[in-house]
This record gives sequence, C-alpha cells and structure tokens, in this order.
Amino acid sequence: MTTTIDGTRIAQRIRSRVAAEVTAAAVTDPGSVPGLATVLVGDDPASAVYVAAKRRAIREAGMRDFHRHLPPHATQDQVAGVVDAFAADPAVSGVLLQLPLPPQLDAAVLIDRIPVAKDVDGLTTANAGLLARGERGLRPCTPSGVIELLDAEGIALKGARVAVVGWGDLVGRPLTQLLLRRGATVSVAHEHTTDLADVTRPADIVVVATGVRGLVGPEHVSPGAVVIDVGIHRTPAGLTGDVRSAELDGIADRITPVPGGVGPMTIAMLLVNTLHAARWAAERAAVAA
Repeated sequence: MTTTIDGTRIAQRIRSRVAAEVTAAAVTDPGSVPGLATVLVGDDPASAVYVAAKRRAIREAGMRDFHRHLPPHATQDQVAGVVDAFAADPAVSGVLLQLPLPPQLDAAVLIDRIPVAKDVDGLTTANAGLLARGERGLRPCTPSGVIELLDAEGIALKGARVAVVGWGDLVGRPLTQLLLRRGATVSVAHEHTTDLADVTRPADIVVVATGVRGLVGPEHVSPGAVVIDVGIHRTPAGLTGDVRSAELDGIADRITPVPGGVGPMTIAMLLVNTLHAARWAAERAAVAA
C-alpha cells in the first residue's frame, strides 16, 4: 500500500516553529519583527489566490504584511518603482514579485531589482549564483520545500538515486543543485529526453515538475520509489498534478498528493526565508555598528 506524504501537516509544523520564533524575538525587540512585501500586477485569478494565501500565512506567523496591487497595464517603470521602494524600506525584510507578470513586463529584469538579501523567492541572478557556489543565500521556496518534505519523512538523500523531471528555473534547476549538495546522484529529464522511463525507473526518488498534467505513471516508476509531484492543474474534477497518482497506488512506497503535498511546503519555506532575511539583516547591522 502506498503511503501519502502529508505536506500540510509538515508545513504546519514549520509554520508553527517560525511563528514561535517571531513571537520570542518580538518580546525582546519589537523592531525585529520581519516584514514581507508582496507585489501583484494584474488580475490573474490564480495569482490573486496565491498572494492572498501568502499574506494570510505571513500575518498568522506574526510578521508584518506589506502589499501593492498594480493594474494589468502597469508599465515597467511603475513596477520597478514599487519594487525599489520596498527594497529601500528597512521595515521590509523580503520582497516577492508574484509571477507570471503581464506580457509587457520583463520579469527577469524586475526580479533582479530585488536586493539579494531581500529576495525571499530566491530567484535573482545573484542568489542563483550563491546556490551554485554553495554559499549562504535565500533558496527558491518550492525546491527547499521538497528537500524539507524528504527530510521530514526520514528519506536519506546521501547516495540516493534521484530523477528530476523538468529543468525549469523555478524548480528543476535549483532542486538539482540542492540535491547534489546533499550527496544525491541526480539524473535530469527534460523536453528533449527521448526515453523518460529510462531516466526515472532506476531512481529511488522521482520528482516531477513539468507543468504537464498526468505525464508520469506506473510505466515510469519502479516498485518502492518515492514520488514527489510538484505540478498542479485545475480541472473540472478538481486539482491534479503531473503524476497519475491513482495508478501508482501499490507501486510507489510514498507519494505526495495534489493538493496537500508540495504546495503547502512552498508557503512554509517562504516564511522561513523571510525569517532568515530578517535575521541576516540584523547581523549585518550589528557588524556595521
């Protein structure tokens, strides 16, 4: 029988720990309370839901919530001005620019306006470089959440064979770096891979992050493997992922559900990153003093 990994439970444990640490720090220094600034451009319904969930989590953790919502026709300069204002605000520990952006905006340029120390999504070029070099920095939330899930389940990464399906900037590439740093042997499949099963079947752990609904099924997974489904798709029947989960029952040892798997971990790691950003800012201020 395949065991479902309860990402909601694991994420709540992390969120409770962050909230306790924020509360404890506020007792001794009220000015130390972290603050997250979210920037939403346009009226994409999914983006609005995601931002609302992030803001709710921030408030529940006792952090300060800053937010700007710009119209869909906002210009590059207008969005840059909002990002720059939050970047300069000492009360703001982290800045998050919700993606995707309207087509007239250059997302990469705007993201790189976020200071590396406030880049709680871990998406700036500078933070990608710090990850590649193994230096301290803010890591992308979803890949970090996958690592936390595996750790919480007691799944050893050192020496494990891991197949990462998907080579995107948001998940696949940074996750591969994180897994390699933990001693895993990583194989990566992408859109040009000619035989997906040839990459995934030898793996102890299969992580799927392609944005292709139902891509991975029993033909891709060996008995006893752990399957992490990062995808999420809205269908008339409800939410589903990149994995045909029902077909893997009795084959996979453990699997993440959609919803309730990786998704809650992404928000939990956003809180962790915001707390790290605030602490590291305090460290730099103490050294400068």
